[in-house]
Amino acid sequence: MDEPINADALFMGPKSENYDFFRRMLLYLMDDHADWRKFFHPDDQPVVTEAEKRHEDFQDTLQKTREALVDLAGLLQDSSTPWFSPRYLGHMNTDTLMAANLGYMLTILYNPNNCAYEGSPATTSLEIEVGRQLATLMGYNPKKAWGHITSGGTVANYEAIWLARNLASVPFAIRECCPDLVAGLDDWQLLNLPTAQILDLIDQTKEKDCFEKVKAKTVRGTGMCGIDTGVVIVPQSKHYSWTKAVDIFGIGQDNLYTVPVREDYRMDIEALKELIDRLTAEKKPILAVVAVVGSTEEGAVDEVHRVIQLRDHYQKQGVSFYLHIDAAYGGYARSLFIDEHQRPIPFDELEQQAQQAGKANVDWLSRDVYDAFLAMPEADSITVDPHKLGYIPYAAGAIVTSDRRMIDVISYFAAYVFDKNDDNPMLLGSYIMEGSKAGAAVAAVWMAHKVVPLNRTGYGRIISASIEGAYRFYNALLNHKPFEIPDNSRKGKGRLFHVLPLTRPDINIIDYAFHEVGNNSLKEMNELNRFIYEKCSYKSGPLYGNDFITSKTALTREEYGDNPRKFIEHFGIDPIQWDEIGSVTVLRSCVLTPYLMNNTNFEMYWGTFIQAMEKAIAAYY
Repeated sequence: MDEPINADALFMGPKSENYDFFRRMLLYLMDDHADWRKFFHPDDQPVVTEAEKRHEDFQDTLQKTREALVDLAGLLQDSSTPWFSPRYLGHMNTDTLMAANLGYMLTILYNPNNCAYEGSPATTSLEIEVGRQLATLMGYNPKKAWGHITSGGTVANYEAIWLARNLASVPFAIRECCPDLVAGLDDWQLLNLPTAQILDLIDQTKEKDCFEKVKAKTVRGTGMCGIDTGVVIVPQSKHYSWTKAVDIFGIGQDNLYTVPVREDYRMDIEALKELIDRLTAEKKPILAVVAVVGSTEEGAVDEVHRVIQLRDHYQKQGVSFYLHIDAAYGGYARSLFIDEHQRPIPFDELEQQAQQAGKANVDWLSRDVYDAFLAMPEADSITVDPHKLGYIPYAAGAIVTSDRRMIDVISYFAAYVFDKNDDNPMLLGSYIMEGSKAGAAVAAVWMAHKVVPLNRTGYGRIISASIEGAYRFYNALLNHKPFEIPDNSRKGKGRLFHVLPLTRPDINIIDYAFHEVGNNSLKEMNELNRFIYEKCSYKSGPLYGNDFITSKTALTREEYGDNPRKFIEHFGIDPIQWDEIGSVTVLRSCVLTPYLMNNTNFEMYWGTFIQAMEKAIAAYY
């Protein structure tokens, strides 16, 4: 059984509280690597002699390195974003785990390339292991599933479309090469075979020794000509990578359909059903449906369990589609609901635990969010980013699939051979999108997982702390009374402002806006919040001097329909303003830091935050 971790011992800390330990580990890893070099054929004589080291040009070269490093250190300190500080509440960044950083730093000295096993014997094995770990976290059977590390969620999403597109063309290739296996099925039926059934058919082609011929006749061999693999359906809260994915894979922008979101910025399931009904009536096949667990702008968690129910309903009617979950941001939060034995924790038990502990985030625990996370293993594949809620340095995204047989349709050698003999493929690069890839990123993820269990005792504790801080922040915004900003132009009479959050957060992203009480101008509201952002971001100069740092986004009619209209109405703005402008600028805070969870810390940082906002508003006027 995993012992609960102490989150304060995992990070270097906002004030380098754990620097002594981190420094000792840095020295250890450097000494360890240096010894590895020394003891490789220890009888070999040193190539660089002590006499050469004393040469002037040798010393000059070392000095150039020293000077370049000092220059780089100065540049980084002057211009970098202080992710580590609780004063940073902007993008999906925060402090990273010491274990992950040390694993990355150690491994980069060995420079493994996980494209091929001979270039990365150690880290290729770790990548397979990490893939199993992430599959287990997502609720998949690790013996059946497949997962690997990518450069980020974008590439992981691309691989999902790659899989879906190639799988959809398999039944037609089988009809051409092994027609008896699909005898009696028309085009519509072939386009609507469930993923599991397509994979079973692939197994049958292997038994008939015609799988390679079938592969050559799929879209990977013949291209998209003459094959309508169908449309891709995403919610309005989609990541921009989906727009690029349909371009890259020849599906086309016209075949990317968006589903409206509700006021809580989750996908509208009824609207999804209406869209599927319409496409089915038009005999338009659906290649894939994408649900989002942790949208990048609002942190919304789509009701995955209801999407699953919808998929099962349509499968009974002969309509099927590949289901992918984009949990790049929210995936690791599934650890909140998993016990030490990888079993789901009952909802009532979680609710009781939160109440007994007097957690500020007890109201966060909604049944819809819980059910959505528990339904995730019903999807065909899932994107999850260790470099987001995994607290791991860039670049480390990941994709996991429910069934490892899927990779056969994208592999460039007989990947299935390794299922029989060895679970450590020699050519990882032959069935992933990337070629050369850093083994150091894999080692960082492996180290993090080694130290922090992927359940409620490990990541669950870190993420729970971040959510508690987020909920304190959300409630403070919700309950903050209107405040006065002095205005000299009004002869001592100040302006009154208020702040409102966009919606109750599903995880730990909060959108909000400031506006003058009684001001009916949406244009001025947008300009004010853009100005606040500029004063609390890199726009105002080096971030190291900022009191507080945040980010912003714009909710537009083009992306969200008229959904944001009700938000501006809460400020007392006439909705006709929305009709004319069609966009509202909001500030966006991703509260990944676990350091806002206790009352003392929160009150201190909340006071600093409000002062920074008031200062920015005063500067605007």
